Amino acid sequence: MTLLTTIAPKYDYSSIIKDTAKINWQVSDLIGEERPLDFSKPFLPEALVHTKSLACLTLDERLILNQIRGHSYLNLFGLVEEFILPLVINHASFLGCDRIEATQAYLVFAAEESKHIHLFREFSKAFTAGFGFHCDTIGPPQAIADFVLQHSPLGVALVTLHIEWMTQRHFLDSVRHNQQESLDPQFCSLLKHHWQEEAQHARLDTLMVQELAARLDRSEIEAAIDDYLAIVHYLNEGLRTQVQLDIASLERAIGRKLNALDCDAIQQVQESSYQWVFLGCGMTHPNFVQSVRELSREGYSRIEELSKTFAFS
Repeated sequence: MTLLTTIAPKYDYSSIIKDTAKINWQVSDLIGEERPLDFSKPFLPEALVHTKSLACLTLDERLILNQIRGHSYLNLFGLVEEFILPLVINHASFLGCDRIEATQAYLVFAAEESKHIHLFREFSKAFTAGFGFHCDTIGPPQAIADFVLQHSPLGVALVTLHIEWMTQRHFLDSVRHNQQESLDPQFCSLLKHHWQEEAQHARLDTLMVQELAARLDRSEIEAAIDDYLAIVHYLNEGLRTQVQLDIASLERAIGRKLNALDCDAIQQVQESSYQWVFLGCGMTHPNFVQSVRELSREGYSRIEELSKTFAFS
């Protein structure tokens, strides 16, 4: 007997397909020579970058760091979507033609994720052209995808669910309600259109987690939660490295070498910021919490304990 046979899904494929059909944008609609980024304005709200407390930087330098964080933010999304894409394709292949509506929904999901990868690569080109300096990001993406995909499908699906709900929280809590920060409208448009499709993906991920777990026994579900935690730890190390790359990019852009004390102060604040934005936000999202609790209350307790270490301080 499977563990989830009595749990009704919150979402259904028919309504997701209908909602997805209402969204129709292409990469060329959002980025290109006729739609330049405005480097006189911040790209991300303070709630996602946490630069105001960095007294060692001038206002102009904090703006530059904000823009570097915007570049890293979208590149990190592009990176994780390179392991989400094969997960979704494999799940659609498993479903096949027996559940054609579900397969259709997941194939659209896969097509949209590939579109997002293209979008973020085009953004990176536009950013480098306008910013004037190259900014490094962690990778290569394939190596990170290879590590993640070594783990169980349910473990990877839980990470994906975490990321999708994290994206919702970023947009709804931090971007949509922060017009007073005068963010670059072009960057906000990109985030808005990305969020529109990720809103559907979060629903599909919820169904995928339920479907994968329904085929597993209790010990296999606990092992999948272990896999999720292992991937989170791996991503956390990548985020620490990204902070170091951001600081190096900042030094190139501002034309001065930061002293050791200033670097340590920036490293500490930015590590905590990255951990909250990419890990804590997803791990504590109410919908993610509900999905994991339906799988295993004991497993969620382990996730909850780790999430406390990623609270921004």
